[in-house]
Amino acid sequence: MVVVDDHPFFRDGVIRGLTRGGQVEVVGEAGNGREALEVIARERPAVALVDYQMPDMDGLALVHAVVRDQIPTRVLLLSAFTDSAIVFKALQEGAAGYLPKEARRDEIVDAVLSVARGRTVVPPELASGLADEIRLRAEPGAPALSEREHQVLRAFARGLSIPQVASELYISPSTVKTHTQRLYEKLGVSDRAAAVAEAMRRGLLE
Repeated sequence: MVVVDDHPFFRDGVIRGLTRGGQVEVVGEAGNGREALEVIARERPAVALVDYQMPDMDGLALVHAVVRDQIPTRVLLLSAFTDSAIVFKALQEGAAGYLPKEARRDEIVDAVLSVARGRTVVPPELASGLADEIRLRAEPGAPALSEREHQVLRAFARGLSIPQVASELYISPSTVKTHTQRLYEKLGVSDRAAAVAEAMRRGLLE
């Protein structure tokens, strides 16, 4: 398999953890998405364990490129972002699984082995949110917003800025920006005021 993460210390720890029991062989590693695509295309591993958030090309873009180039490697995403909309999009793009970064070593090893056998892996703590996301997207009319996107939207309706939203929700500004961009895409707008107005028009805000 190939391990991809932009933090060398974390990457090294994952590699040592995966290979400790002898069940997994690591044939390559990479520190960014573009380098990862080159390594995966060259080595053709059964599985690539990939961090979702990386420079140059993030995990989602890497999944898309692997599928586009018809590389048989199955990509298992590992991320601190566990929003159901992100998980849904990752699986929709062709990811073979999605794990939170705080997963235990044995959970990661089991997930890698399961993905290598052709299974799709989503841990129970993410499965319920994913089911809700699928249900919401199946409903006609208003766009399906995740709970976190609703929180961000309601905060925008109160006039809060992105740093203020981050402070109130105890998440980083970059995470708020990610949710904001997905909110804009779903509502078909490009700024906070337009998002609030469109959400009110569609009945997403009281």
